[in-house]
This record gives sequence, C-alpha cells and structure tokens, in this order.
Amino acid sequence: MRQHRRTLRLLGSLLLVAMAASVTGAAPAPAASPTPLDRVIPAPASVAPGGSPYRITRGTHIRVDGSRETRGVGEYLAKILRPSTGYRLPVTAQGAGGIRLRLAEGPFGAEGYRLDSGRGGVTITAARPAGLFHGVQTLRQLLPAAVEKDSVQPGPWLVAGGTITDTPRYGWRGAMLDVSRHFFTVEQVKRYIDQLALYKINKLHLHLSDDQGWRIAIDSWPRLATYGGSTQVGGGPGGFYTKADYKEIVRYATSRHLEVVPEIDMPGHTNAALASYADLNCDGVAPPLYTGTEVGFSSLCAGKEITYDFVDDVIRELAALTPGRYLHIGGDEAHSTSHEDYVTFMDRVQPIVAKYGKTVVGWHQLTGATPAKGALAQYWGLDGTSAEEKARVVKAAQGGTGLILSPADRVYLDMKYTKDTPLGLSWAGYVEVKRSYDWDPGAYLPGVPGAAVRGVEAPMWSETLENSGQVEFMAFPRLPGVAELGWSSAASHDWERYKGRLAAQAERWDALGMEWYRSPQVPWGVGGR
Repeated sequence: MRQHRRTLRLLGSLLLVAMAASVTGAAPAPAASPTPLDRVIPAPASVAPGGSPYRITRGTHIRVDGSRETRGVGEYLAKILRPSTGYRLPVTAQGAGGIRLRLAEGPFGAEGYRLDSGRGGVTITAARPAGLFHGVQTLRQLLPAAVEKDSVQPGPWLVAGGTITDTPRYGWRGAMLDVSRHFFTVEQVKRYIDQLALYKINKLHLHLSDDQGWRIAIDSWPRLATYGGSTQVGGGPGGFYTKADYKEIVRYATSRHLEVVPEIDMPGHTNAALASYADLNCDGVAPPLYTGTEVGFSSLCAGKEITYDFVDDVIRELAALTPGRYLHIGGDEAHSTSHEDYVTFMDRVQPIVAKYGKTVVGWHQLTGATPAKGALAQYWGLDGTSAEEKARVVKAAQGGTGLILSPADRVYLDMKYTKDTPLGLSWAGYVEVKRSYDWDPGAYLPGVPGAAVRGVEAPMWSETLENSGQVEFMAFPRLPGVAELGWSSAASHDWERYKGRLAAQAERWDALGMEWYRSPQVPWGVGGR
C-alpha cells in the first residue's frame, strides 16, 4: 500500500509539472548535444561524422608520448580545460582512453592532423607538434563555448563522434600587428597571439618601426628605442621592447606554434630613426619626433655609407633575437626616395638580410627593384590598383618571387566596417565581413602561378587603436575568415555556409571576454550579444 501511495504521489508531481509547463509555455530542457564536426573554423579538409560522442569526465586523462613537444601541447590543453570543467585532467604517458595526443608519420605534413572521437576517447594524431596543436584548436571548438571560461561551468563536455582529417592549403597564414603607431605591451601582444592561435594562424608579423615610434632595443644604436620610441600617434608616451621583452614574445608565440616575423620598415617610414640620429639624414639635421598619421615624407639617405652600417647593425641584432626564417624590410610608400635611390638601397640591404641567415620579406613595392632570390613580396594593393602595378607583381611572381596576399580592401583589419564604425580608417573603402571573406587568394591576381602564392596575411594598423579591446573589435569577426582563406580548400569556400559557422563563434568570444563587432551580415544566435 505504501508503495502504491508513493507511485500516486510521483504521478501527481509529474502531472503538476506538465500542467505548469502548459500554463507558462515552458518546455523541458533539451538534452545536450555535441557540436557537429563540421561547425569549426577554419573548415576542415575532411569530416566523417559517426558513432557515439566522447564525454570528458572527472576521470579523463590527457595522454601524451615521451616527447617534450607533445607534453607541452598536452599541458596547454589541460590549462584551457581545467578551470571550466573543474577536473584534474592529469597529463600522463600512462593509461588508456581519455584524450590522446600522438605523433606518428602519416599524410599530415608539417601542420596537419587527424582527430578521432568515439565513446572510448579522443585521439589527435599528427606528424609534427604543430599539427597536434592545431588539432587541439579544433577540439576546443567542438566543446561548448563555456569551456573557455575561467570558472567552473556545468557542462556536459561532449565531443561528437567521428573523424576529422585536416591539412592547410597554405603554409603562410599570418596576422600583422602594428606596434609603432600605438605601442602595445608584451601582455597585450600575448593576448592577441592566443586569439590568433584559436584559428590556426601560424605567423605573427610585428611592425616594429615607423615614423611615430621605434619599438625594439638595439644596443649599437640605443637612442632608437629610448628617444625614437618615446612617443606615438597623438603624442602619448610610446614605449619599446627590451631584448628580454622581445624574446618573451617570441617564446610565447613559439609555444602557440606561431613564427614571429619582425619588420623594420625602410627606407621610408623612418622618421623615428632619423630623429634619433642626425647622421642618418642626408643633410645631417635630425627632424623632430612625429606623432601624426601622414605617410611618405621620410627616407633614409641611400647615398651615405653610414646608412648601411646602421642597417647592418639593426638586422644583425634583430636576426640574433629571432629564431624564425624571415625578416621583413618594409619598402612601402617610400615617396621621398627617388626610384634610383630605392633600387640602390634594396640592392644593398637584401644581401645584409641573407648574411644574417634570414629570408627577405617586403611589401610589394619591392618588386619595383630586384627582389632577392627566394624573397617574398606582400601584396597590399586594392581591387582597383593600376594594371601596371599589378603586372609588375605578377611578373615578379612568374620569375620566382613568392607572394603573401594582403589586399587592403579585403583583409586590412583596420579598415572600417561601415561609415559608422567608430574606429579605423577608410582610405581603402569599407570592409564588411562578407567582403573580407569572399575572395580566393589563388585567383586574386590573374597570371600568378599557383605555387607562387604562399598564403594570406591580415594586417592590423594602429593609427586609431590604443588597446586590446579596440584591436579585438576590428579583428573579430573578420580574422576567422582570413584564417579560413589560408587554411581551407578553395572548394569549401561558401559564404552562406560560412556565416552560420561564424555566428556560432560569438558565444566563444564572449566566454573569452573579447570585444567584437556585431555585423548585420551574420545571423548571430542567442549566444551572441
């Protein structure tokens, strides 16, 4: 009888819940379902969904092999997952199941990976540590956005069943940060690095010198930093990186599998250097420091031997600090340098870069001189750039010069979204999210051999940007699209499908505490602001 009464009470309770739901319009909470394997950005090369999902629990371990690099990726993953899950997630070489990070030879290249997920666990396999790291970024996006928060969240932490096999289209997937117009601290640069890593960006181009500020300490020319770095646009205090600061940025970027590409812009964009040392000026007179935003008025003196002593010292010291393969020598907007002097300067400077073991990168104006063998030219022209200028770039590419594509009216992240955008510039036009995504790097400059296109890069110039929130607002939601252009196949490129995947990222940006622009072109869901 007592059992019968308990059953009646239970049925009564269920009836009351059902009646309340019918009155209030409430519905039972839906069962949690994992993020589909094809929802991530950049779009993976191959997705085969199927089978049961894996659930991260209190008993989950992160299993790694004996290599230091693999353990480093495992510790990185654990550091992301522990605060939100509340689980210990030990990183260990022992046991079975859980999340496994595995190095093995296979068709992965330097950065590809395979992710296998099922009831028994998740395994990420790659030939190189960079591939494991990129696989971890995919795993992050397959988990609920709340996994990014720094406090315990309710979960559940499900990873959809199936297999992703993934390799990048291009080896150069870059983002540039201009720390010269406005100075950004080491911690601010690190924050941006973490945001870039989420979307498999693998190059951090640091614009370290310009008219408004010199941002890297050079022992043989100390006033470059202490005086030339003492201001910024608008007259603020500026700043510079000590060699220890720069090494820390390089170390942190390396831990996220980004290669730092330092840039010293020359022979133009050099007022901070010219103001610091009078002898670098043709007339021997140092100009005042500059805090405006005009361009094209400054030039190193191509006819003075001290200019090349200066360049040699700067490149020697910077190359010694930079383990990466590349050193960017600028070369754009040298309007105060005659063509003859520009050619002379580049003919003298490019061998200096090679002498210190680095490969030359320059803005595409470098093709107006003679690019060194193996040099890369970074194209920043517009759709409407003159046919003559485009032809020069195409001819250089046909002759063996590699190209990095950064068309300003597509992927300059400092361009305003619309006329009402409170930050940024508009000299290249307004660049909404669809425009920044909807082009093909492989077909952008007709006549360029496919092998000459090394990848894409999204520059962020900082004339109007002073802090991390402003950088994020201009980068997101455009940066993930540029990352996809660099990583994913041309066949996967489709705006209608992409914008839905992009909308799903908003909740993750919120969880990470990021600022972002709510473009009306994207169907932001309930997770967006």
